[in-house]
Amino acid sequence: MAKTRQQKEIAAKDYVKKLKESKSVIFANFNGLKVKEIEELRKKCRQENVDYIITKKTLIKLAFKEVGINDVDPKKLENSIASVFGKTDEVAPAKIIGEFSKTHEALKPVGGILENKFIDKAKVVELAKLPSRQELLAKVVGTIQAPISGFVNALAGNIRNFVYVLNAVKETKK
Repeated sequence: MAKTRQQKEIAAKDYVKKLKESKSVIFANFNGLKVKEIEELRKKCRQENVDYIITKKTLIKLAFKEVGINDVDPKKLENSIASVFGKTDEVAPAKIIGEFSKTHEALKPVGGILENKFIDKAKVVELAKLPSRQELLAKVVGTIQAPISGFVNALAGNIRNFVYVLNAVKETKK
């Protein structure tokens, strides 16, 4: 059943809202994916707090115009397009699409929007290779913790050596 004009307007407003709230958007060609595979992809997106939406290109074009993204025409993107919105992490949508496309060749990234500018497929692939926000935070914490851990181990080593010396003295007195 075809959508009414009112339903299309609601869908366009929802898309604009998601565009404004998102830190990044990745577009993927999903032609050839089976329904079961799409559901699997949607499940992965929900787990990562990422939205996966399939919208007509004309509605995407209208939403772009309203948000002020003029450097890309969605009609020029190949085949059917799915939009993957990253709310909290800029890299998460690219990472999900990149990982999923490794096992499902029918899914292909075609571009995206980062900081209100269009990025091409090559940039999306580069984004997918970056570590996630959580991984980067863990590395920062590890880097901050390393000198402190080393200092504690050095102090513990001195105490340990002192105990060994006392133990050796005790053994010689027996």
